[in-house]
Amino acid sequence: MSTEYWFNVRTGQVEEGAQSSWSQLLGPYPTREAASEALKRVQENNEAWDEETEERKKR
Repeated sequence: MSTEYWFNVRTGQVEEGAQSSWSQLLGPYPTREAASEALKRVQENNEAWDEETEERKKR
């Protein structure tokens, strides 16, 4: 089994394997680097969804 990495939103740290409560984790990610960018991806997705919502409102 390959190692999974998780981003802990409470501590801001990457965990190797899920060590904390699931309510505090984003993941799993295949690499430490991908997990460390989790919040950036969440923010980018939220911005894209907000833009999509605004476009739908204009129709």
